[in-house]
Amino acid sequence: MENEPLMDDALKRALSPLYRAEGRHYHNLAHIEAMLTLAADYRALLDDPDSVEAAIWFHDAIYDSKAKDNEAQSASLARGKLAGRADPARLGRVTAMILATATHELPYFDNAAAVRDAAFFLDMDLSILGAAPDAFDAYEQAVRREYDWVAEPMWRAGRGAVLRNFLARPHIFHTEEFRQRFGPHAVANMSRSLERLEAIR
Repeated sequence: MENEPLMDDALKRALSPLYRAEGRHYHNLAHIEAMLTLAADYRALLDDPDSVEAAIWFHDAIYDSKAKDNEAQSASLARGKLAGRADPARLGRVTAMILATATHELPYFDNAAAVRDAAFFLDMDLSILGAAPDAFDAYEQAVRREYDWVAEPMWRAGRGAVLRNFLARPHIFHTEEFRQRFGPHAVANMSRSLERLEAIR
């Protein structure tokens, strides 16, 4: 099982329609492709790049902006689809990475290499925060469209709380590589966004 790829073309084709579903303005295939590009950039630093790739493909497979258990549902889907392709320990690492996207805090592993892989995976997921200002603004607009059912005052309060939470952390990104590449831009983008949200009140 360890020698077989976790993600083959058939599985990718099966998952792709989920990311093309109506209402996915940000959490779509473009997001997956952006993360896969980053995974390729940092592949030499990953201990198990195939597990990271699998976590990328599955982490937003189930996405409903009104639901509270998207990460758990996506992890469950991964567990089912990958059951014959990975041993239980490896499958556990993949699902733990997916579940960690709920808080973007590192999962506990007793393996330092697995922790580092999870750190890179979570940083890839948040890399948009450190994108160029126009790309960050487009991302925020896309996420707002995904939550178009939320009234504007509620949206501003909720989004503001998310941004303040990230800005209050000692570091937005877990890895030194992403801190250097995206950290300053992420702080500038989120601070600017927060100012806009608070100015509307």
